[in-house]
Amino acid sequence: MENNNSLNHLAIIMDGNGRWALNQDLPRTAGHAAGEHSLSKTIDWAIKNRLSWLTVYAFSTENWLRSDEEVDFLMFFNRDILIRRRDEFNKKGVKFKFLGDLTDSKIPDENIKLMTETEELTKNNTKLNLVFAFNYGSHNEIHNAIVNLHTENIDKDLDVESVSKTFYSFFQYPEMTFPDVLLRTAGEKRISNFLLYQLSYAELIFIDTLWPDINEDILDNVLLEFKSRNRTYGRN
Repeated sequence: MENNNSLNHLAIIMDGNGRWALNQDLPRTAGHAAGEHSLSKTIDWAIKNRLSWLTVYAFSTENWLRSDEEVDFLMFFNRDILIRRRDEFNKKGVKFKFLGDLTDSKIPDENIKLMTETEELTKNNTKLNLVFAFNYGSHNEIHNAIVNLHTENIDKDLDVESVSKTFYSFFQYPEMTFPDVLLRTAGEKRISNFLLYQLSYAELIFIDTLWPDINEDILDNVLLEFKSRNRTYGRN
């Protein structure tokens, strides 16, 4: 049965690039390159289906634990995508946002410069808000919001009710709506420190498809699954 669910914000953990590459007898880095095409298709699909927000987990704070070779490739690859594709996405009306700790000295200066320029270039676009969670961890995000709240209100008496009402305003992008759906590919069934606060009432959809194999038909099925869910928000 289809309910009257409207998909405004889709969040994705793009998992399975490495496994896809291994299945093809290719190096893990080849899987990330293949995943770029899936991201491009997903952006087009989101615009076609009139989503307002698409948030993708591009690089987590835990990803620094991967091999130096893979981390170096991911830094290069994220730069390369912006260099090659941002003008294309800008013409499509995509507004880029980069969610995460961009003050980390481990991030190359070139990456920071490109991300800053891309946000500025696309800031007036309205077709789709595309959020790259980059050097992102939800524990850090919540911690930083608490620090920001305390710093701004250090000389004030705060009650629990006022904190509850204003807490999200201290996040990096308080204008970002909460996701309606979290999609994770490649069969894993965990959230992995991604948008823990924002996913409070999201529908969780886990599929076995590896990220490089994602296509429009699979995304259409995810949308149908979402529309079939009975979202009660605790009322039943």
